[in-house]
Formats: sequence, structure tokens, C-alpha cells
Amino acid sequence: MAKKAQEMQGKSEDLGTQEPASFENALEELETVVEQLEGGELTLEESLTLYERGIALGDHCQKSLDAAEQKVRILTSREDDDALDDYDGADHDG
Repeated sequence: MAKKAQEMQGKSEDLGTQEPASFENALEELETVVEQLEGGELTLEESLTLYERGIALGDHCQKSLDAAEQKVRILTSREDDDALDDYDGADHDG
């Protein structure tokens, strides 16, 4: 298992500054990091490296969710405005 931890640490160091390709990729990698940390077989240094990566991945996921939420708000407000326009137009035509 120590070999797996070393591979994970190397992978984590390589990816430490790289942004994940997508929210889903970041979430998948974050789940892997959590599993490794919960396994309890890492050295302190390996744990800290993975923890740091986990924080970066969590931040990336949060930013992605915030952006998605903002898009939904914009789209919802547009739909609300369209509904009001339709209502106002129907009121004046009748």
C-alpha cells in the first residue's frame, strides 16, 4: 500500500497546480483524495500534500457550483421577465 501512496503523492504533486478539466473530474479526484486520507496508511507529509490538493479541488468545485447557480439565477430572472411581459401584453389586448 505504501507504493500506492507514493504513486498518489506523485500524481498529486504533478496535478497540484493543474485545474481539473471539469466539475465531475474534480469531484472524482476529490473522492479519491478523501479515500486515501481516510485509509490512514500515508505518512504525515503525504497526508499534508493530499490534503492541500483536496482543498484546491474543493475550491474548484465550489467555484463551479457558484457559476452554475449564477447562470440559473440569470435564466430564471429572464423567464420571470418574459412571463410578466406576456401577462402585461395580454392585459392590454383584452
